[in-house]
Amino acid sequence: MQASAATVDSASEDVELQIPEDGQLGLDEAMVLASRLHRLGELQAALELYERVIAAAPEHADAMHFSGIAHHQLGDSARGLEMIERSIVAAPDNPAAHLNRGNVLLSLARFDDAHAAYIRAAECGCNTVELNNNLGVLNRALGRTEEALEHYRRALLVDPDYADTHSNLAGLYSACGRIEDAVRHGCLALVSQPYHPAARKLVAMGYHTLGRLDEAAQIYREWLAEEPDNPLPRHYLAACTGVDVPARATDAYVQATFDGFAGSFDAKLAKLTYRAPELIAQAIGRRMDAPDQSLDVLDIGCGTGLCGPYLRPYAKTLCGVDLSANMLAKAEARGLYDALVQAELTDFLAGKHDAYDLLASADTFCYFGDLHGVIAAAHGALRPGGLIAFTVEASPDTAATPFTLHPHGRYSHQREYVQRALASAGFTRIDMQAEPLRNESGRPVQGWLVSAHRAGDNAMPQR
Repeated sequence: MQASAATVDSASEDVELQIPEDGQLGLDEAMVLASRLHRLGELQAALELYERVIAAAPEHADAMHFSGIAHHQLGDSARGLEMIERSIVAAPDNPAAHLNRGNVLLSLARFDDAHAAYIRAAECGCNTVELNNNLGVLNRALGRTEEALEHYRRALLVDPDYADTHSNLAGLYSACGRIEDAVRHGCLALVSQPYHPAARKLVAMGYHTLGRLDEAAQIYREWLAEEPDNPLPRHYLAACTGVDVPARATDAYVQATFDGFAGSFDAKLAKLTYRAPELIAQAIGRRMDAPDQSLDVLDIGCGTGLCGPYLRPYAKTLCGVDLSANMLAKAEARGLYDALVQAELTDFLAGKHDAYDLLASADTFCYFGDLHGVIAAAHGALRPGGLIAFTVEASPDTAATPFTLHPHGRYSHQREYVQRALASAGFTRIDMQAEPLRNESGRPVQGWLVSAHRAGDNAMPQR
């Protein structure tokens, strides 16, 4: 879902920028230059100028407002929110500041506060396409589909060609299983903004779901031709065509996907009735005695730390490893982990011989097709008697291959293949249970809940 920011415009934007011979900028000139840098994506340079303006004029509302947006865009949403709120104290009736305050609150999943901020923006005279679009995003995040649709419709009454709203409608219709409508709105987004990445992905996935594989593949090929270094279209093209399917998702694909997903990850998974962390906790509870904070525990692919509350009671030390820096930042904010490491999982595990008593991995191995390498590395990282518990998406026994790369970019695995990978690595007492992991497009995603021990003398209490 794409929330839209208010435009970053200095009040003096129409003024031709004249830099004095001594190189000293006045406040108006500094704001013009900063806002231009901001729109060009030079966020750090723009932020430094905003802060110089604030140092010279502490009550400069625009400088505080725009610096808040820049802080948020640079990943410091707490500081961004603080600066926007300071700007509102200085200029209480600025609708754009209330709108952007709502956007930051929305990214933090503070939905009630975001809604109040959007309503305040409307009270200040805001009836922009951005406001209506973002109210649609908010209502969808709360599971209010009809309200979301109504706000998206209002957004299109303001601007019928607004690409973000068409893309958001495409995503909503896709989630509801209305694939033809999803493709139609995705195409309308691309008419307005041909390089809109979310819309391109949604249209291609819609074509794939409808069985129009040639059209889906063509979109990915065009995308890849325009952005040859972008890992996303390369990965999705392989899923669509079955050609050059990688043994696992590349590091670049995982980082690009989850760095962009971190801000809304928890809220989106909650809406999908995401169960993997809870299921892993249940598997661990069945295999081990009551937790006593005596174990060295590793959360493999920890993401934002959703497994942390379930693992902490077992842990003398709790470490998380993930490729996404933005996800790790969210995990750190939970205050549950003793260490968080940005690394590729197999390499990290291979360097940790006999280091852990318990390994947990919620929906991370679904970004691996070939499981043998990562499972062998996990076996080596466990101490004798140690336990691993993880989830993967399930392929039917009738699938043509042991693992399958799907249009959404994840792999599913056959039961027998997972068992074979575990056994060949040396795991024993293998248990696999079929469980729905979450809902997508109104349907459960079937998976395997897997647990197994490393053979050897027990290093911890087991059942």
